Amino acid sequence: MRYGMAVDLDRCIGCRTCAVICKDHHAQPEGIWWNRVFAPGAPEYGTSVLGDDGQPRMEFLPVSCQHCEDAPCQSVCPTGATYTDEAGTVLVDYERCIGCRYCMTACPYGVRQFNWGEAEPLPGTGGTTYSYGYPAEYRQDGRLVYAPKRPEGVVEKCTFCVQYTSQGVEPACCAGCPGNARIFGDLDDPDSEISRYLEGRETFVLGEEHGTHPKVYYLKSTRGVEDAGELLAFYGLSAAGAAASSESGGSDDTGANESGSGAGAGASGDGAAAQGATGGKDGE
Repeated sequence: MRYGMAVDLDRCIGCRTCAVICKDHHAQPEGIWWNRVFAPGAPEYGTSVLGDDGQPRMEFLPVSCQHCEDAPCQSVCPTGATYTDEAGTVLVDYERCIGCRYCMTACPYGVRQFNWGEAEPLPGTGGTTYSYGYPAEYRQDGRLVYAPKRPEGVVEKCTFCVQYTSQGVEPACCAGCPGNARIFGDLDDPDSEISRYLEGRETFVLGEEHGTHPKVYYLKSTRGVEDAGELLAFYGLSAAGAAASSESGGSDDTGANESGSGAGAGASGDGAAAQGATGGKDGE
């Protein structure tokens, strides 16, 4: 078994439901986003790109952990906190993570988030505290890979909703996508939904030049971009479009996490990831 995900960019409408439902199901603290949706080429996160006709260009790029076959985050982890399970999902054992953030520096996609301290409780109605997220801890072979209340000083990221997929339920971002742009399943099973969906279609992965071999495959959008070279440049695979959008980050709870990370999706160098991993608490 080898879990993977396909993202059909023709179906993505940029609504960011995936980001919100992911945050809700995983009790992500304020400022933490495992999923983000970029408008490649935009001057900053959360803004659009205008086309030649002066209208916003309807092209979007969802980015989260790519669950790489050769994950650099895993190879640099000094404690073995980051590991790949039997299904090919890259996970973090919160109890082994020492918060050194080597993994954040090594990740070319800038998708890892760091918890600087204990999350502030969110106010609910009638003087109550808002409670959200999968309510119980989830352990895999004794390793703590999900907790509704995060330990402070640890790194976290997308888990392919391991607490759900272990029960045969698809990830929350797939279930919640109104355009059905996300398809999840076993890449090794030719009869799985994802294998059938990808068969015969043209796909790309982010940052192929890094040699990480991601298990998240993107199906190219055909809206408004006809030339293949332009398409690749548009997604920041041979140009800095997505990286420029990511490096600008976002305000506290809209794009970047508190470390200043801004998802260097497809960046040709390590600048965006390094900037995100070494930034200070205030996002500088």
